[in-house]
Amino acid sequence: MVAKLFFQALIKYVFGVVIVGALIFLPAGTFSFFNGWLFMAILFLPILIAGVVMFFKNPELLKKRLDSKEKQKDQNIVVKLSGLMFLVGFILCGLGFRFGWYTLPKTVSIIAAAVFLFSYVLYAQVMRENAYLSRTVRVEENQKVVDTGLYAVVRHPMYSVTVLMFLAMPLVLGSVYSFVVFLVYPFLIAFRIKGEEKLLEQELDGYKEYKQRIKYRLVPFIW
Repeated sequence: MVAKLFFQALIKYVFGVVIVGALIFLPAGTFSFFNGWLFMAILFLPILIAGVVMFFKNPELLKKRLDSKEKQKDQNIVVKLSGLMFLVGFILCGLGFRFGWYTLPKTVSIIAAAVFLFSYVLYAQVMRENAYLSRTVRVEENQKVVDTGLYAVVRHPMYSVTVLMFLAMPLVLGSVYSFVVFLVYPFLIAFRIKGEEKLLEQELDGYKEYKQRIKYRLVPFIW
């Protein structure tokens, strides 16, 4: 069981590195792309560290994070559209570097990288607070409402963090055009949240009361 989880995580990790690297560097036509290497480093090094920590301290959570197959039709659509967003966005970044389209100053990319890493810290905090986190929309047996920490600020802090993280990605890569593509993500997440909350209200005890206490879904004082 442990060996199977290890190889499953390793294969997914290597596959992710290869695919993202190909989507960025092949359109760029070169490996001499500083923003591309910066992005690869801040994306995959924290993932590696988090994966190792989960493997030894909480393998059940790692198993949940590796399961990304959505069973609900509307949520599956969100996943596919998000995948398309990444595909188009990363290719645009590489093409922008190759053909000299407008590139953001390196200062902006460095600041965006810092924001991206900060969002990883928040993400780790969310996972520490909620042991029921998975990459798919579902309610587990004996699951309870979590209403402490970041969950006392917004109802879906994991999504809040991923919005911050994903909007920082094209800025790290220095692409304005890719950033425009990634602006679709908050709307995809808003659609996902509506479907998820409907399920949680039906299947998770205490969630309706939690909604009444915590008014905001994604962004404090806005939505």
